[in-house]
Amino acid sequence: MTFGWFKRNNDSKTGTNDSSGSLSYFNRLKESLSKTRNIFSGGIEKIFSGKRHIDDNLLEELEELLITSDIGVQAAADLIQCISEKAPAISGSDQIKGILKDEIIRLLNSNASRPKSQVSKPHVIMVVGVNGVGKTTTIGKLATKFAASGNRVLIAAADTFRAAAVEQLSIWAERAGADIVKHKDNADPAAVAYDGIEAASARNMDVVIIDTAGRLHTKTNLMEELKKIKRSIAKKMPDAPHEILLVLDATTGQNSISQAKLFNEALGVTGIALTKLDGTAKGGIVISICNTFKLPIQYIGIGESVGDLQDFDPVVFVNALF
Repeated sequence: MTFGWFKRNNDSKTGTNDSSGSLSYFNRLKESLSKTRNIFSGGIEKIFSGKRHIDDNLLEELEELLITSDIGVQAAADLIQCISEKAPAISGSDQIKGILKDEIIRLLNSNASRPKSQVSKPHVIMVVGVNGVGKTTTIGKLATKFAASGNRVLIAAADTFRAAAVEQLSIWAERAGADIVKHKDNADPAAVAYDGIEAASARNMDVVIIDTAGRLHTKTNLMEELKKIKRSIAKKMPDAPHEILLVLDATTGQNSISQAKLFNEALGVTGIALTKLDGTAKGGIVISICNTFKLPIQYIGIGESVGDLQDFDPVVFVNALF
């Protein structure tokens, strides 16, 4: 997918393609979601054991299963309502799964990110999230993906309160062939972000990825500091940041919903990168986030390697979930 001059690596991986790369990714995703699938898909089979018919008790069990998988109360209720309406035509678990697949894909697609007709250069992505969610690693992988698509990339290391973050980003930048702008420890994060935009414009960069603090070792409120960074970026480039990408850890389940709420209210999040899907039995959080905030999941992380950060495809995800 190309947004004007800005190139994203957006290979389609449906799981049905004959190419080894697509099949390899689908198999890895399916393996990563195995814990969730065992609870979710396996639970549906168990509920329907003995060829039960659809009744209130069965629907209640099914709704509890959906909520246990972290799909969320509202999304679960909507899915159960849909199944209830089609109950007379349902005779087994396969039909239930088919209905759920169609409805979940519809829900995820309704919140998918839309291509932009024109994007300024450089394209500025402000990355936010609490410490420990994999934010720094996600930025490094994104830089690598964008560079591999032919973009000139610059990283602004604005998490100046955590020295390890700057060191990690420096290593990632070198691997990706990206430029990096960094200041001394405890420097003003907004100043780093400003200088990053200035340097990117001067060097004719295509993409700027701005790291931010997840927790500050000062009395300054985190959200106020992030708002300051956002204002600083806009001072140098009025229509930036073009994306505010929130990184969430899938293993934290419903806690990630609370994080998304706080960051979205403060900054206006445009998309989400969900990491560590390979380590959770509650992959349904993908559905809960989309349904709660009407925000697109842009990337999912299913492992440690660069290739394990992938563009999110609702159809591939749901096929792997079932």
